[in-house]
Order: sequence, then C-alpha cells, then structure tokens
Amino acid sequence: MRKLPALALATAVLAAVALSPASAVPVRTVEASTTIATPPTYDATPLTSYPAFDANQAVAVDAKYFYAVNNRTITKHDRRTGAPLLQFAGDTDGPFVHMDSGAVVGSKLYAVHSNYPEWPMESSIEVFDTKTMRHVDSYSFGIYRGSLTWLDRHDGAWWAGFANYDDISDETNQPYGQTYNTQIVKLNDKFEPLASWTIPKPILDRFKPMSNSGGSWGPDGRLWLTGHDLGEAYVMELPVAGSELRWIATVELPDVQGQGIAWDRSDPRHPTFWAISRPNRLVHTFSMPLSSLQTPAAKGWQVLGPGQFRK
Repeated sequence: MRKLPALALATAVLAAVALSPASAVPVRTVEASTTIATPPTYDATPLTSYPAFDANQAVAVDAKYFYAVNNRTITKHDRRTGAPLLQFAGDTDGPFVHMDSGAVVGSKLYAVHSNYPEWPMESSIEVFDTKTMRHVDSYSFGIYRGSLTWLDRHDGAWWAGFANYDDISDETNQPYGQTYNTQIVKLNDKFEPLASWTIPKPILDRFKPMSNSGGSWGPDGRLWLTGHDLGEAYVMELPVAGSELRWIATVELPDVQGQGIAWDRSDPRHPTFWAISRPNRLVHTFSMPLSSLQTPAAKGWQVLGPGQFRK
C-alpha cells in the first residue's frame, strides 16, 4: 500500500490525570501551522522482536502466546521462544477474505473480518478458541458503518473501529467510503451500538488515503490508535462533550508501519505494547512513556452570572 503524507495540523486537548509509572521519555514539540497547541510527540522504547511470517495485518496477545494475523490465517506463537505452534488457515475460496486485527478476551480470540476492498463494505467478527485455534463463532454486521478494522474489550463493553477510505474503489471508481467518515463505536455484549465518536481530522489527514487500522485500550485508560502506514500511535481520550475524540499525544514506533496493535494487559506491573513490521514480517514489543502523558488544561466553557452574559 501507499506511504501516507503526514500533515502538521492541530487539535485542542482537555485536562486529565497523570498515569501509571513508566520511564520518562523526552518530549519533542511538533511545530503547528496554526495557533492551536499540537499534542506532544514521544518515543516508544523497543523491547523484543519476533520473526513472524504471518505478521501482515496485526498482532493479538495474551499472557503466554501472541497471534500473528494475516488475511486468511492466524498463527499462534510461543511468547517465550517465538516459535509458531498452531495455525488457523482459511481456504482461498472460503468465507475468510480480510482479517484485519484481533483481541484476546478470556480463552477466545476475537478477530475482525471484512470483504475489503470489495463494495459494498461487509464486516463480521470471527471467534476462535485460543487453545485449539478452531473457529467457534461468528457475528455479522452485514453492510454497516464502514469496514471493521479492530475490536477491543474495555470497561464492560466492546469497542470497534469502522474505517472508511479516500482510496479509490476499483468497482465504483469512487472513494471507498471517504476517510472522514471513519468512526469509533462502543458496543454492548450483543454487539449493538451504544455510542460513537469521530477521530480528529488532523489524524485522519495523516491516514489518507487509507484509514484507522488498529486500536487498543491501554492500561492508562486511554485508547491508542494506529493508521495503515505510519509508525505512530495516537493516544486518545473520550471527550467530556461533543463527538470527537481528544488527541492527547503521539508516540513514534520504530520499524512499525501502522496496522493492528495490541496492549498486553496480562501483567499490570509491566504492560507492553505490541505492533508489527509488515515489510519485515516481525512482531515488536515496546515500553510506552505512560507516566509522561498528561493532558494540558484547556478552556471548554464557562457559567456566567448577571453582568457577564454574552450578547
């Protein structure tokens, strides 16, 4: 796929609490082309890398294993040695077309699936037993809000990214949904929508002509997002008002080219961030600068008394 342009645009950010401890990382302030403050940029600290021939779309992780996700295959690897152990392999003429990422919840691996790049967009969630790697369940969205690219479990609910693209569809000769229509959706246990949010346009401009490919809730209670090509993770919070997520910071990921990501939350004392190098077929782990991430204060509104009313 194409390398995306990065635009130096900005968005306002709001206040939040300091996060769990981690090693401090120097901050680099990105120059903005407007007077609005741009969220700071930090560096991730590389930890471990694993060869993984299937690391083409994403990685999922639990306490003992990681799972390299490709379009029709998911390969289970030993975290200690990196050795591949089992693989789910969909037939080339079967129902599996484009698995995009996955999340391990309990003993199940929930992989997101779409018919990308076919039109109209169709999406489903495909469920696997992590012990046997057998396919055990399926939930179909049919034609919905876009192309489902990631799923995660957080705060008693499911969270999903429905991507849309400025990339031109071969079938319609039109943009594949338009990138600005990308949505983050909160779902109940039946995968019914509860609420949805948009991603700030400056981030979507970095994604263009592609879209949001990865998402995972961090141990800091913030949502981490990635695009399709850039080695950057965008740290987000839910807004106190409105429909647009708050962009808190950007973290640079060496030798990562977007795609699906995963936070390993199995050891709260040492949470690690997982991502892939698509060209090099590697799975990388990182330590993130959690203790450095803070949300600068910004004005949102005021309550005015007599003599102060705006006219």
